[in-house]
Amino acid sequence: MASIHKETIIDASPADVWDALRDFGALHNRLVPGFVTDTKLDGDARIVTFGNGTVAREILVNCDDTKRRLVYAIVSERIRQHSASAQVFAESDGRTRFVWIADVLPNEIAPYMDGQMDLGLLAMQKALGRSAA
Repeated sequence: MASIHKETIIDASPADVWDALRDFGALHNRLVPGFVTDTKLDGDARIVTFGNGTVAREILVNCDDTKRRLVYAIVSERIRQHSASAQVFAESDGRTRFVWIADVLPNEIAPYMDGQMDLGLLAMQKALGRSAA
């Protein structure tokens, strides 16, 4: 199983980043606008439309306000396994360390997911960074 680990510093308060991350149905207008163009809630899942036209059903596994950690899974015909967590940590200078980890099968899909996660982080930086305001 491929494990993809991403970390970045966002020039925004942890409270603001967590507020956007935990808003499970608002990826497209709060957390990663442009990278995600639409999000529709369907029970404990969200149907996500990405900027490249791909659509995924992401199931909410856990949303922990104390740890500022959100976990979700993707279920699809081409992805045998996908479990991801995103967590927000406070940096000493008031900025946010964002940690995003995804475990995927088949291994061949890992390079695509890795690239998509990079694009997601760029969109997040643009949407949430203080310089974006």
